[in-house]
Amino acid sequence: MNDPATQSILEQTRKLHRSRRTDGAFVPGVTPILASGAVLDEDDRAAIVAEALELHIASGDTALRFEREFARALTLRKAHLTNSGSSANLLALSTLTSPKLGERRLRPGDEVITVAAGFPTTVNPILQNGLTPVFVDVDLATCNTTADRVAAAIGPRTKAIMLAHALGNPFPAAEIAQLATDHDLFLIEDNCDAVWSTYQDRYTGTFGDLATVSFYPAHHLTMGEGGCLLTDNLALAKIAESFRDWGRDCWCPPGEDNKCLKRFDHRMAELPHGYDHKYIFSHVGYNLKTTDIQAGLGLSQLRKLADFVAARKRNWRRLRAELDGLPWLLLPEPTPGSDPSWFGFVITVDPAAPFARRDLVRFLDSRRIGTRLLFAGNLTRQPAYQDQRYRIAADLRNSDVITEQSFWIGVYPGVTGEMIDYMVASISEFVTGRRG
Repeated sequence: MNDPATQSILEQTRKLHRSRRTDGAFVPGVTPILASGAVLDEDDRAAIVAEALELHIASGDTALRFEREFARALTLRKAHLTNSGSSANLLALSTLTSPKLGERRLRPGDEVITVAAGFPTTVNPILQNGLTPVFVDVDLATCNTTADRVAAAIGPRTKAIMLAHALGNPFPAAEIAQLATDHDLFLIEDNCDAVWSTYQDRYTGTFGDLATVSFYPAHHLTMGEGGCLLTDNLALAKIAESFRDWGRDCWCPPGEDNKCLKRFDHRMAELPHGYDHKYIFSHVGYNLKTTDIQAGLGLSQLRKLADFVAARKRNWRRLRAELDGLPWLLLPEPTPGSDPSWFGFVITVDPAAPFARRDLVRFLDSRRIGTRLLFAGNLTRQPAYQDQRYRIAADLRNSDVITEQSFWIGVYPGVTGEMIDYMVASISEFVTGRRG
């Protein structure tokens, strides 16, 4: 990529990016304030073009480099890129069904504890693998469940726990990891909203057996589409790689052969002796890989992670401080012992308020302030799950409140100080205008 022709094209790419910048002055009520979005610069555009110029259209060396650097950034040993965060969740759960895990493997009918209030793709892999979700409730202030709720949900068929760190706010990961250890359960951390959040001075994603991340544009880093599975467990990493790569038994990276030094000397199942190891399949797997073009963008974004996280924290703190004290609004609280890398700022309207959530959301929409609900709310009330098999461990009253009363606004790095001021002023105007 250092030849003069390539460098010339990349410089022209950077100039093109600068010519297309639309960073005009913020105009309240005219400039949209998004709830989430990617922040992309000329380095990102050049990174995509550089990979395209080399015709890196599949998964190769750049993807492997990103996996190594991202695993290092999260202090974990192995990372496997996927085509989405949803696929990373499917890969994580499917990994735990592998026959290579012996008696610990998850089998159809086994139970997996999760929360009712969240995003569907934390729960869907449980159902897609023939397992039974066990739904627990959350606290309204943190939007996360608690160790005591999880403990109360454990039954004779419970084999795993799969939880997301809600909107970047960590669940009590150390305590829930200890529960998993005590009961011989697997723990999957859906870390898609929480890259570089910490709990007890440890990164989220490092407490469980497996962790997942999303690189969709709404998230901390973006590849456009993309995701990642991470782990410190090398045995699980090998199984995950097999499930991701068609279910094959071979672990040679793209373009390499015979890493095991016995490519034509395997005896497996009912195949003839010496069947090419590159075409022996030990799992019913998928093709969930990403491309080097996406990984090139990911590497460029990774260099900005510290600044992105600092901006998210700064924006959240300002919203929390300046909205504090407004009546009828329950504001979020970080989980005790945590330092969240926030995904969004959640607000819950008191059911006794003289206005409904929809009234406030519509008002903000009229001001071009983007809002989002807390994803699916109580999943058991969604149409997709009416005929699915699940167990409810206890009442889901807070999940119902979230379904009916909660929404969130943006804190991503594209939100400026002027935008924060306007959001605070708009929310304050609406709420105080409805007093007595």
